[in-house]
Amino acid sequence: MRRLPKVRCLVIVLIWIAGLIAGCGNKAGEDIKIGMIYELTGNTATYGTSAASGAKLAFKEINAGGGVLGKQIQIVAADNKGEPSESANAMTKVITQDRVIAVTGFTVSSCGIAGSTVSEDNKIPFVAAATVNPKVTVDEKTGQVKKYTFRACFIDSFQGTVGANFALHNFNAKNAAIMIDNSSDYSKGLARVFKTAFTQGSGQIVAEEAYLQKDQDFKSVLTKIKAQNPDLLYIPGYYEDVGKIVKQARELGIDIPVLGGDAWDSPRLVEIGGASALNNTYFTNFYSVEDKNPVSNAFVEAYKQEYGQIPDSMAAMGYDAAYLLIDGIKRANSTDAAKISEALAATRNFRSVSGDMDLNDTHDAVRGVVIIEMKEGKQVYKETIRP
Repeated sequence: MRRLPKVRCLVIVLIWIAGLIAGCGNKAGEDIKIGMIYELTGNTATYGTSAASGAKLAFKEINAGGGVLGKQIQIVAADNKGEPSESANAMTKVITQDRVIAVTGFTVSSCGIAGSTVSEDNKIPFVAAATVNPKVTVDEKTGQVKKYTFRACFIDSFQGTVGANFALHNFNAKNAAIMIDNSSDYSKGLARVFKTAFTQGSGQIVAEEAYLQKDQDFKSVLTKIKAQNPDLLYIPGYYEDVGKIVKQARELGIDIPVLGGDAWDSPRLVEIGGASALNNTYFTNFYSVEDKNPVSNAFVEAYKQEYGQIPDSMAAMGYDAAYLLIDGIKRANSTDAAKISEALAATRNFRSVSGDMDLNDTHDAVRGVVIIEMKEGKQVYKETIRP
């Protein structure tokens, strides 16, 4: 048998290797990898698991409809454990190891801020689901809008103002007390906005008390507040603390209206605080299933079919954030990070579960705020305040 010349052998081997590489590349290129990072464990796990369920439903629907850019979406999920440091780690992993082209997720502001720092450094588009602190999309040091970071939710400046106006006009509150979680960027930011809007509306803050997450006994602080005889108590905290605070407030005879923000929204709130204690309490939120529109109705039915239960606001935000990200990729008609970011920044009339919304110059969603009242352990929709 004649031997092939060495050069010819080398050419054949190189062609064979190139074919293998091309084959592997095509196989890997069948899917578009999207990172999905949520608080799946830790104190805020009910937020993250609900939002993740909403996002998974959205991606399932998108894949069933043909995917995006002719390819299927592959979800690369990670748990940030409700901690900023873990959020940075999770973002780093999905970007540098899993090689995702974009990321969605996060329901806790401090986690979103940490995650966005990593996504910006790596120039990867990131759509946050329910992080309301302005520092998620705007760099605190420079004041510059972050190029690759966006969010599907409103921010504190709108939510806190709506809450203050609701207190002033619906309860005719002349003075109010505030309890602030000093370990939370979310709580401090929302309290600051509420205070400003309430005092500008001729209200007076008669007490401003602090606590820390995981505190158990709030009665000494509540006793100080009771002595000031406020018309209303504002608690921009997370559900675990809020449930305990409201329960202990009622035990001390504080029966005034209590108002809070979106972080109240968890089934655990009633378990911790008790249905009767939570009567005469209200909170601002992203969404209510009673706020009807075609997108919401379809989402509720799909969610019930998929999971056998009614979606909460975090599920709705996870769903919206996933669709918002994919909408940007479709309009960019590319997986290029800069092109996706440009398309997201130009988002107008996006059909969210709470109605049409835009993204403004700071990459934040311009959408309505829902007012929820707690009655005998049930959430009751009161109204939607639109920008």
